Amino acid sequence: MPHYLVQFAYTPESWAAMIRKPEDRTSTIDALLKSAGGRPLSLYYHAGEFDGIILAELPNDTAANAVALAAGASGALKVTRTTRLYTPKETVEALALAGKLPFRSPGA
Repeated sequence: MPHYLVQFAYTPESWAAMIRKPEDRTSTIDALLKSAGGRPLSLYYHAGEFDGIILAELPNDTAANAVALAAGASGALKVTRTTRLYTPKETVEALALAGKLPFRSPGA
């Protein structure tokens, strides 16, 4: 199953709600991923442009997009960024294919 990195940032209202009533969001995120046919791998919070990351397995890009849309539609997040991750084996396969594809550089 493909792996995805989901970066997210909560709205100020979400942070205020969690400050008023602290909670571990792991089970909520796990349930969302499982309902899309996926499997959570890890959840981390951090400082910076985003508030946290989720590493997950999901069946395909459509499921990954649906997860981001469902979470975003809740109003709890101000931004999400989903990135499909590739294994070393997938990357080597892509490199081998790239070496067979024609491409002309600009101005060549």
